[in-house]
Amino acid sequence: MLRDQDIREPLFEFLEDKFDKIRIIEEKQIAKSRADVMVVLPDSLVGIEIKSDADTYARLERQVKDYNRFFDFNYLVVGSTHARHAAEHVPDFWGIISAEELEAGIDFLVLREPSENKRAQKTYKMKRKLSILWRPELAHLQEINNMPKYKQRSKDFVINKIMEKVDWNTLHSQISEELFERDYNTINEIIAKYKHK
Repeated sequence: MLRDQDIREPLFEFLEDKFDKIRIIEEKQIAKSRADVMVVLPDSLVGIEIKSDADTYARLERQVKDYNRFFDFNYLVVGSTHARHAAEHVPDFWGIISAEELEAGIDFLVLREPSENKRAQKTYKMKRKLSILWRPELAHLQEINNMPKYKQRSKDFVINKIMEKVDWNTLHSQISEELFERDYNTINEIIAKYKHK
């Protein structure tokens, strides 16, 4: 029986082989759910929910709604005992990956590739994607796009201004680039520096 912790590391290796440039961020809070994995790709964010053989689908309906609010693409990764019925529990634009334990290790089979999440209205999804960024990261977006600083304004105000002023195709790439560069070891220092500018 595969458990969540058995799946994660082999899954990350599988994803690193699958995508050219990738950053993996675990346990990301999104609305009322916690995304097991947020995958940063050069122009998109991918949400991954893991349901191991030890899990149930009890919370999945709510989780799907939250994932759809934030991510461009989504995958459900399931233990082999769930593989047969996984498609019944997620929208048809979600990808599905089955994890199976073999003697040589864990094997992953893509049962269905995801298509772009168009369920969320583009405006709201972009707003939520930008909300993942920290204030110093948003400030960097303002700087590289030649925008005013809006230092005394709220994060929400800044996000709306960025959405107004920057081409969204460019913005998808810029959000990803900020997340590729994010350094969790120096966050306190980065925020302190931002506040004292």
